[in-house]
Amino acid sequence: MAKNKNNNQKMSREEAGRKGGETVSKNHDQDFFQEIGQKGGEAVSEKYDKEHFQEIGQKGGETTSDKYDSEHFQEIGQKGGETVSDKYDSEHFQEIGQKGGETTSDKYDKEHFQEIGQKGGETTSDKYDQEHFQEIGQKGGETTSDKYDQDHYEEIGKKGGRNSRGNNNNSNS
Repeated sequence: MAKNKNNNQKMSREEAGRKGGETVSKNHDQDFFQEIGQKGGEAVSEKYDKEHFQEIGQKGGETTSDKYDSEHFQEIGQKGGETVSDKYDSEHFQEIGQKGGETTSDKYDKEHFQEIGQKGGETTSDKYDQEHFQEIGQKGGETTSDKYDQDHYEEIGKKGGRNSRGNNNNSNS
């Protein structure tokens, strides 16, 4: 063990490591650490396969999950969300949302979306009772009513009336 300069006592391994780390940090810049980090990452990547990293990732995830409760994850998720929200404007989120939507739309067909919509609807229906849906319907109606004036409702009423008459005529033919 290294000797402590102040009183000739031996330093702990942790103390010696901390002091050595501080010295190296003072002698090298960020580029140096990025370069050696990249080299180390490449060496480790060549040494192990994908399954190895999946296994240790899973173990790490399980350990973390066992260590913390859901409130902890909600809290750090909230903080992360706020940090990201502060960093970017709404235009950024619209742009990435648009890209994500287009990518997803290109990847899956209409039947896929119908299937997941059906599953989501069934899951939601199983989870909540009729009172819940009445309550959110009431809130939605009040919000919409507060947002639009009477002219808006008259306009959509006229459009709806024309469509209904047109559909009734077609169905009777």
